[in-house]
Amino acid sequence: ASTAAMARIDSMRVLAVHRVLPLLAVLLPAVHGAIATPAVVRSTPLILRRAGPSLLQRQEEEVTGGLLRRPASFADGKTGVVVPTSSDSSYAQWAKDNPLANNLGIATVKTASADLLAQLVIAQTPVAELDYSRLLLFASFGLVYLGGFQYLYQVQVFKRLFDVDAFTSQPWADKLRDGPGLRALAAQTALDLAVLSLIYLPTFYVFKAAVFSDAATGFEPAGCISSGIEKYQANFGKDEFDLLRVWLPADLVCFSVPLYLRLPVRHVVSFVWTAYLSFARAGH
Repeated sequence: ASTAAMARIDSMRVLAVHRVLPLLAVLLPAVHGAIATPAVVRSTPLILRRAGPSLLQRQEEEVTGGLLRRPASFADGKTGVVVPTSSDSSYAQWAKDNPLANNLGIATVKTASADLLAQLVIAQTPVAELDYSRLLLFASFGLVYLGGFQYLYQVQVFKRLFDVDAFTSQPWADKLRDGPGLRALAAQTALDLAVLSLIYLPTFYVFKAAVFSDAATGFEPAGCISSGIEKYQANFGKDEFDLLRVWLPADLVCFSVPLYLRLPVRHVVSFVWTAYLSFARAGH
């Protein structure tokens, strides 16, 4: 009985080997292509070299989801090595290469979305009664001030005034030990709070006066500026208190991250702040 059992086990082993080997012959080249790196790949398996570009291309697109990139010489069939690289079409890379366009888009959509949130969710305004003038106020303010001016002074000007790259590129533990970098962080935060208090708030109220100006009397820049400054002065105490509570800690974080992430990270906090500003200050 034991001899028969052993014979059956041996036959099962032989059958398993005959079934598994063909499967491995197909899978191994694909696995090799998926995990190969320039540091460890010295040659291409014979089956890949014989298969030519078409098989490698299918492996690149079907097995690895397009994450592997072929070297330039692949097109003429001189090599079959699949070299993995990072995706050049990722949003993070695009945002890093086009910071101004990225910031303009985020700022406009963010401020308009924050106003929609304030109107529809916080104030529970019916969609049919949505205040489109107010929505236009935030979209235009987000594009011009938050998207354009804020990028100009927080990235371009601060980059010239402070050595931001050296500080922001460090690990967090090293930042806490960087005395000059921490002093520059404090100076950037103080300067930004001054800009928020003396430029941001009055600009918002002037934009508000311009958007809500009486169509019957026409648009009068001087009147909009005068009306906006009056509103700014009347609400300064409450606005300044809220501004410092939100933006003092937020600035310490925003000015510590890498430069190309500075404004996108800031927009996360700004979304909540804008929703509050819309609910508290944006009504007619």
